[in-house]
Parts: sequence; C-alpha cells; structure tokens
Amino acid sequence: MAEKEKNTTDFGADPSNFVNRELSWLEFNYRVLSEARDKSLPLFERLKFLSITASNLDEFYMVRVASLKDMVHAKYMKQDIAGMTAQEQLDAISIKTHQLVELQYSTYIRSLVPSLRQNGLRIIMEHEDLTKEEAACADSYFQTNVYPVLTPMAFDSSRPFPLIRNKTLNIAALLKKKNGDGELEFAMVQVPSVLPRIVELPRETMEDGTEQRVVILLEEIIERNMPSLFLNYDIVASHPFRIMRNADLSIDEEEAVDLLEEIQKQLKKRQWGEAIRLEIESNVDKRLLKILKKELSISSQDIFRIPGPLDLTFLMKMYGLEGFEAFKAPKYIPQPVPALMNEDDIFTNIRKGDILLHHPYQSFDPVVDFVRSAARDPEVLAIKQTLYRVSGNSPIIAALAEAAENGKQVSVLVELKARFDEENNINWAKMLEKAGCHVIYGLVGLKTHSKITLAVRMEEDGIRRYVHLGTGNYNDSTAKLYTDCGIFTCDERFGEDATAVFNMLSGYSEPKNWNRLIVAPIWMKDRFLKLIEREAEHAKKGMPAMIVAKMNSLCDPKIIAALYHASSCGVQIYLLIRGICCLRVGIPGVSENIHVRSIVGNFLEHSRIFYFHNNGSDEIYMGSADWMPRNLDRRVEIVFPVEDEQIKNEIKHVLDLEFRDNVKAHILQPDGTYEKQDKRGKLLINSQMEFCREATEKAEALKKKEKHENSRVFIPAEPAEDMEE
Repeated sequence: MAEKEKNTTDFGADPSNFVNRELSWLEFNYRVLSEARDKSLPLFERLKFLSITASNLDEFYMVRVASLKDMVHAKYMKQDIAGMTAQEQLDAISIKTHQLVELQYSTYIRSLVPSLRQNGLRIIMEHEDLTKEEAACADSYFQTNVYPVLTPMAFDSSRPFPLIRNKTLNIAALLKKKNGDGELEFAMVQVPSVLPRIVELPRETMEDGTEQRVVILLEEIIERNMPSLFLNYDIVASHPFRIMRNADLSIDEEEAVDLLEEIQKQLKKRQWGEAIRLEIESNVDKRLLKILKKELSISSQDIFRIPGPLDLTFLMKMYGLEGFEAFKAPKYIPQPVPALMNEDDIFTNIRKGDILLHHPYQSFDPVVDFVRSAARDPEVLAIKQTLYRVSGNSPIIAALAEAAENGKQVSVLVELKARFDEENNINWAKMLEKAGCHVIYGLVGLKTHSKITLAVRMEEDGIRRYVHLGTGNYNDSTAKLYTDCGIFTCDERFGEDATAVFNMLSGYSEPKNWNRLIVAPIWMKDRFLKLIEREAEHAKKGMPAMIVAKMNSLCDPKIIAALYHASSCGVQIYLLIRGICCLRVGIPGVSENIHVRSIVGNFLEHSRIFYFHNNGSDEIYMGSADWMPRNLDRRVEIVFPVEDEQIKNEIKHVLDLEFRDNVKAHILQPDGTYEKQDKRGKLLINSQMEFCREATEKAEALKKKEKHENSRVFIPAEPAEDMEE
C-alpha cells in the first residue's frame, strides 16, 4: 500500500519544490560574474566575462522582463511553477538585479580599472580628470570627428520629447538661456554608435620611463563639449543615460499573410517598445531624472543609478585592443577530427563508420566540408538542411547556394523566429531563394530548432543517405566558442528518419513511426518521461539505476516531477546544467539523490547529452533539446541515440571528466545558490582545458604515426633492374 502511495505522490504539485525560472537565470549571470571577479584569470579575460554579464542582462530585460510586464498589463494572475505571480517575479528580479549591477560596478571600478592601470592601460573615468594636454587632444578629436555627426535635440512646448531608440546611449542635459529668465529646458544628444566608443589619447610616459596607454569613452568627450552644441545656453547639468525597451516579438502567424514581411515590420517596432529599464549616472540631477521618468513612463524599481560608465558591453571592444596579448588566454586552435585525418573524401570516411565531432576542441571544418563536398559532388542529388543561427559570412550558406546553382535539389529550412537573428535570417532566406534553393519557413506556431543535414547520393549500389546530426547551430563562428557534439552517419535507419523530418517540415504529414530519431513536439517528452520512469522501476527492484544528463536549462515541470519520483525511488541522478535550473536539490525524500552542477568557463557549454544506465545496457542520446517546455512542446527538436560503442565510450568520458571538474564547476545548494568546490589539496581538473589537451595530443599522435609510416616506405636508391633482362 505504501509503495502505491509513493507512486501516486504528485511531486509537481508543491510550488516550494521549484525555483522560479527568472531568478535561476539571474543566478547563472552571477556565475558568469564570478569569472570576472576571479583574480586567477588573465586580466583581459575578466573584462570579457564582465562584458558578457552586461549583454546577458540586456537580453534578459528585453525579453524575459518585457514578457512579465506584458502579463502584468494584461492582468494575468496565473502563478508560475514556483507559485509566483508576474508582479511578484518583477519585484524579486528588481532586487536581485540591482544587487547584480552593484557587484558588476564594484568589480569594474575597484578591481579591474586599478589592475589595468598597473598593467599599462589608464582609463579616464571622468572628463574632469583629463590633463591639459589630454583635454586639448580630446577637444580636437571632438571637433574633427564627432561634432559633424551629432544631432542635438531640444524638448519644449513646441517640440515633442525625442524618440529614444532601444539600447542607444544618450546624454541628457538641463539648459538655461544665457541672460534669460532662469527657466530650465531639457535637451539631449545621442552618442553615435557609428563612432568607436573607446577613444585612445596620446601615451603617457611614466616616471620609470615606461609608456602607458590612455583611453577615454566617447560620451565623456561629448559631455565635456556640450557647450559647443548649445551655444546660447548654460549647461546646468548633463548625464549619460540609456534605456531598454520591450523587444519581445509578438506575431500572429495565422493572420500573417507573409511571415517574412510581418517579421520585418515587427523588427522596426522593436526599437520603440515600452521602456522597461533606465540606466543613468548615479549622481544625476533630480530635476533631470524627474523629466526622464515622466516622459518614459518608467517606474522607480526600473531605474538603475550607475556609478560608472553605462553599458559595460564596451569591454568586449576593450578586450580587442591590440598590444595586451600577455593578459589574454592563449587562443586555442580547434584540432582535426582523427577519423578524417586521411586522404579519403568525407563520404568514404562516413561509410567506414559513424564519426563523432566534439567542438570546439575539434574543428567545425568537416561540417562545412560535408556541405561543400555535397554541393560539388556530381553524384549528390539533393541536400536538405535546417538553419537556426548562422554566421555573418557563412560558408555553409555559400555552399548551399552553389549546390542549387549546380542543379541539385536544395531544401533549406530557415527559422525566421530565431530571436535577435531574425533580420540576419531574412537576408539569408532571400539570398538562398535567389540562388534557386527551396526555402521553407518552418511550421506555424513552432520554432524549428533541430540541427540536421541530409545529403542524398547516387552510388553504384543505389541511393545512399548521409546525415549530420548535432547539438549546436550551423554557425562556423560560434562553433569556436560553444561546446557541442555532432555525428556523421550513413546508417539507413537515420537516413529514412532524416527524409521524414524534412517531409514533415515542408508540409507533408509526419510518419507513423520513427526508426531512431526522437522528434519534438510529437514524441520527445513522453519518451524522456518513459526513460526516467524505467530507471525508477529498476531502482524499485533493487537494480543499479542512474541518470546523467547535460543541458543548457531544466525547467519543464513534468520532467522535474519525474526526476523527483526517480530520486525518491533511489535513482542516482547527476545533472550538468549551464543556465536555468528550476529543480531544487536536497529536499528530504524528494531530491536527496539529485546532484546538480554548472560549468562556466572559457567556452560556452552548449551540448545536450542524456545517459540512462538501463540496468547495464546503457543508452545515450544527444540532440538539440533542453528539458524546457518551449523545447519539448513548442519547437521542432531532434534527439538521436548514440549507437556506436566506441562513440558511446567517448561520450561517457566527456560526461565523466565534466563531473570531475573542480576548477570551473559550481555546485547547486539546497537554498538555490551555487558554490565552487573546495580545491585545497586536490588535483585541479579544468575539463575544458583537459579536452583541449586531449584533442591536441590525439591529432599530433596521428600526424606522427602517419609521418613515421610514410618514412618507412622503401625507396630504392637506384631504379631496380628489370628481372627479365
């Protein structure tokens, strides 16, 4: 009876079993910030991480906070899985975000700026700190390069309040007419994004004879020269400010006659959505703030008083300054894939057996080569591919266009709704259509997030299908920064499934069954729930039971409830989750057997891997889906089994090493915070650096072996005599 009761326990019913999604995301950004605060990292790497926390926060506000504000406006009172209303979430986010911003700036001002100065780079924080010579140089730069570009804007009864675009940096000023009646007027000027924000001034020679680089931010130069923009006025006060607007696109796909056109329209609107965050100098004049607050209709909790430069994303440009290579991590060069280090073409190599790719430790070039070879191979009849995010100058796009020009059947699904890449993807879609590709814009109401490429080839023994399946985007730029896995295969079962996927996407109905692929939103969630339940059943029978899963985010309530149930049955569950985790660890009788960690390092952890012990007949799956409602219910995703035993072992090694990481891993605590491990007396393991080392050693060993084998070929000193002579 007790057993039966245990089975029917609804682990998803109690909100206290869950963490709010948005607060969990903020915890992730704190983990990124901890990298910026880590003094063992090279100085410029710390700048980079601080910049990432700023761009992360921007996107979070434009999308997540914006969405919550929409809910409040719509009087939507439904609670989330953690039992919070939209307004309660906004209140909690505001407190947590203000604390985060405070920590960002204390890191920048107290730690990074002094360290940079000690190492040859002086950042002039305020234009008042310029020396006489520097001031003259800054003013000359202003007159020559900046002044012609600026458009000062006044605001009074005859002129409406200026429209301020999303994310732009501006300087607001209070003016008083010279010899006037003392009435204050508001004016502003936009800091032009077309000019570099970091302005380098002449170098300074130190007392010991060494030279120091000197930089100042563009807004400080403009602020210093404000009087020349408003000649008939005295500047009473001037302060940089920046606003964030609601950038969440809402498109009624059913109503949109042309999705392409509708998205283009909505993109323009993104610039003018509701103001949801105002950043302004901490010492701002109260009168000036009052005007901004009123005209932007912004609440006090959404105002951030900043004790330093606004928009820390400029630090990525600072990172790019030349001459400071000693303060950056050495650039890692992705290594060749051992299975492809030979003279054979890519198709011959795939026929020998499935090939695993592990990026960025191994090169992304084989994926590009696969599409390029298919485009040029006279035997290839058709190429089909899904594209979610691609790079600015994508070689894959160029290869697909070339394939169409070569007369091949080319079908490309371009996901127009890939957030903040919409414009880019519209341009690619138009270009591919012009080249003669058949472009599909996905399914109504669903984003297509799957990563799959199919090349159909005519060979001596008939048609053969070659498939690439991956966990990451077909983006050659991010493939150097994101950790992802992929597989090449020509297994017919995968080939049949790949064809079925593309038929489904182009409008044909889905197949009655799938051979190997698990596809969302149709089958995937149920399949995962069954796999988790199978482990629970094994545990109940006293068999060893274990689940190891790696993903970007975990917030699906049904999956979490299933994991709680499995844990309560005795299944050991190890989760590696980079970002959001709505699951709580350490709840007595519920999640005592669940261990969660997050790795934040030089590369962005992005691969999705799922391991189920299955009583010794272990099963491993990889794919594009996280355990989130959007991935499992509202997107086209693909997860695929790993069947080759050697590749299985390689994936197990990947998981094992990441769970042994004690340098970049943060461990989830029962209170929802994360802590780094105590490393005292332990052998330090940085999994990312280990993978770099392993990939380099494998590639070098193969090169040596090849060189050795070639050198052992007997070449006679003189031509051998003809035996018959």
